[in-house]
This record gives sequence, structure tokens and C-alpha cells, in this order.
Amino acid sequence: MHVRDFSFSKAALRGVIATALVAVMAPLAFAQALDTPTLSKTGGGFFRIDLDVQAGASGAPHGFLIQWMSKSDYEDYGFGDIDTDYYSAYCEFEGAPTLNTDPRSDSFQLASNGVIGIQMGDLFDESGIYGTYLDAVHPGEYAFRVWALGDGVNPASGSAPSVVQFFSTTGNPECTQGFWKTHPEVWPPGCTPMMLGTVAYSAAQLLSIYNQPAVGNGLISLAHQLITAKLNGCNGSNLTNVAATIAAADALIGGLVVPPVGGGFLAPASTSALTNTLDDYNNSIIPGVVACVTPARKSTWGNVKSLYR
Repeated sequence: MHVRDFSFSKAALRGVIATALVAVMAPLAFAQALDTPTLSKTGGGFFRIDLDVQAGASGAPHGFLIQWMSKSDYEDYGFGDIDTDYYSAYCEFEGAPTLNTDPRSDSFQLASNGVIGIQMGDLFDESGIYGTYLDAVHPGEYAFRVWALGDGVNPASGSAPSVVQFFSTTGNPECTQGFWKTHPEVWPPGCTPMMLGTVAYSAAQLLSIYNQPAVGNGLISLAHQLITAKLNGCNGSNLTNVAATIAAADALIGGLVVPPVGGGFLAPASTSALTNTLDDYNNSIIPGVVACVTPARKSTWGNVKSLYR
């Protein structure tokens, strides 16, 4: 019987080992094609965490992805793959923001060492993003990680994930857009019909506006925060510190009818300052909002909706 000779010369063996190492190490090298971005907390509110994302020297030319979950879930389960992780949520930042603009970058596609601010918990009206959960983050502490996205062709052309960091919501309890639109059963009596500009809206119409993504329409994002501020006023909040902002918002809206009730439109550049001021008020960053008890949350991070902007 013929016995096959499996012996190798030392030179041939070194060649086989070198080839194997190249095959093993190549994916690791590609996985580091871009430097990993970093996260830092800059502020926030009771239902919002404000973060700065800073790219490394290689930038984040295709945008970046943030994955997050409650700290308690992270301690129990850790982060898993974004497509199958039941306990975490994620958001891809790929385009240009129109709600929370930042003079440091007009795009989520960051240049070398580029920085942009984002507001986790206030992404429903943002543009240039895709996320599994874009509403308010509920009071507590969260685990976050970030990485630079690849080119969409080679999945290993992005960066490795960052180290996991923990950030908490801050401020006193308040009622935000995310709260009121999901708890119409606790709207204070006497709030509707509500005037937005010179047009009166029923409770049902206000809810339809709440659930209408802005998608670059500044009228919708302004209406979301204006409705919220007026509901808070009905609930006993002191509107003194934003009375001038509310009056200016109503004047700017005028007779425009907010989608989906109507077809009104305002450029985000004309509304962003008013929108952000009202958003800060509704997050109790500007004093005046009274405490609001949030009903027990029935959903989990796994029960999320997918939205594309």
C-alpha cells in the first residue's frame, strides 16, 4: 500500500505558517481601517443625554453608530450584535442634521478629529439618521459605545467599537415630547383645543402631529416642542422663562397648518433656535417645568420601532 509523504521542509513549513497568519490577521487589520471615535457627555436633562462624538485621526467619513442599553442590562448581558441584541438599541448617524445643528460639523460624516454634538433621547425629529429607538431615554444610567461606520461594501472597513462608557440622565423630572405623546391619558384637562399659531387643533390632531416625523420640516419639529411646552403649562409649569419664545413660535407659525393635518412647511434654519430653546425648557434645563410622574414603562428596548430619516 502506498503511503503519502506528508513531510515538509522547514522553508515550506514557514511559508504555510506565514500564509495562515496573513489570512488570520487580515480581517483584524481591516477591522481597524478607521480609528475608533470617542464619546463624552456635555449635558442633558431628565430624559436626554447630550454627547460629543469625536472622530480619530482617520475621521469617520461614512458616519458613526452608537449602541446603548441600560447599565443594569449591560451588567447582566453585555453588548451583543446590533441585529440580534434584544436589550440594546442603536442609531446610525450618516447624513446631515437639521434639528440640532453644530457649528463644529454640518455632517455626521466627520473629518479627521472632527466633533459633533448629539442629543440621545431627542432624535425623533433629527435627519440623516437611522435608528431602532429615537424617543426619550428614561431616567437612569446607560452604557454606550460608538464606532465609525464602514463604506457599506466592505463590512470590515469601519473601526472597532469604543470602550463602554456609562452616562446618566440629569435634572429634575419633567414632561418631554416623548412623554406626552405616549401618555395622552394623563393630558391635563382644558388644554385642547390648542392654538399653534392662529390655528386650533383637537387632541386627536395634536397626537397625529406628535407622531409625524419632521424629516427636515422645521414647522413639525417646532410644533412638537411648542405642544409640549403648552401641555406643561397646562400641567402647572411656570412658562415665564419661555413666554417670549412661545409667542415668537406662534407668530412664526401663523396660519400654517402643521402636517399631517395640513401641508405647512418652514425651513429648519428659521425654527431651530426656537425649537432648541423650547426643547431645553421641556427638559428642565431652563427652570420652570414642574415635576411629572412617569407611568411605569411597559415596553423594553426590544420593543422598538425602526425609523429612517
